[in-house]
Amino acid sequence: MSLPLFEVTGLLTEKDVDMMVLSLAFPNYAMAFGLFNKQPVIDAASSAWIFEAYGWALQNFDASLFYSETVLVRPTNEFFPGSVNSVHGMAESIFERVKVYAGISHWPTLVLDQSMCNITESQQVQIQGALRGPERIPDDSIADSQRLIIPYNPQQINNPEGMIATYAHILSHHMGQMVKIPPPGGVGSWPQATELLAVFLGFGFMFANSAYNFRGGCGSCYNPYAQRDAYLSEAEATYALALFCLLKGISNSEVTPHLKGHLRGVYRKSIKEILGKVHELDQLKQIKGE
Repeated sequence: MSLPLFEVTGLLTEKDVDMMVLSLAFPNYAMAFGLFNKQPVIDAASSAWIFEAYGWALQNFDASLFYSETVLVRPTNEFFPGSVNSVHGMAESIFERVKVYAGISHWPTLVLDQSMCNITESQQVQIQGALRGPERIPDDSIADSQRLIIPYNPQQINNPEGMIATYAHILSHHMGQMVKIPPPGGVGSWPQATELLAVFLGFGFMFANSAYNFRGGCGSCYNPYAQRDAYLSEAEATYALALFCLLKGISNSEVTPHLKGHLRGVYRKSIKEILGKVHELDQLKQIKGE
């Protein structure tokens, strides 16, 4: 039986209902997401860091490519078409689409079940032509031993957004290592900076939607091994997605249907807050590609 990458869901998923119940039962949780008060989506320091990290990304990973080629990747069958008959086939299919949207389809990579690979040291990869974008030069003659190993967790097959986010984060980690200028916060903020870079590459939906998974309900419904390690919080990832969409001129109506129900208000509030940061937003818009 073939396995679909995504299924069409209604406006409210079971997890969204769980989140509504949780916010009613625990008002402090709801307040943390700005549902019932006027607190900002994220604190001032986190907002400033996200703006700085976007500046780092625009300066080091081709601002012109960001504006002309980067797309907002939707978690739909349109963006991840087709179906496959095996776990490994699905893992490869998802990863190849991630490479295309990240603009690095020419990178020599090898997708392996994480139980079959033992990465003990930093990997080096030779890339022909531009790091990313239309000037890439593919090289299919590279031996498997010289390819960048990309491990995947088979348990994530039933959590495609989590798998996509994991892939995008791995690729952003390697991409970040290829530039000389460290992200704001230095090594200490590396996991967050590389997640932010993945949002910059167009994968914001996946990071926002998979940053938190409610563990309520029946025990068989929650699989901890299918979840990903998140370094940006739900609110931070949604805020970073909002900044991406403002820079790219993407309307709210194109975004909110693809977010978890409880994140839609967080997203709209993020848009309003970012629009109020006129100086910071203008500074980012001044960064142009060569």
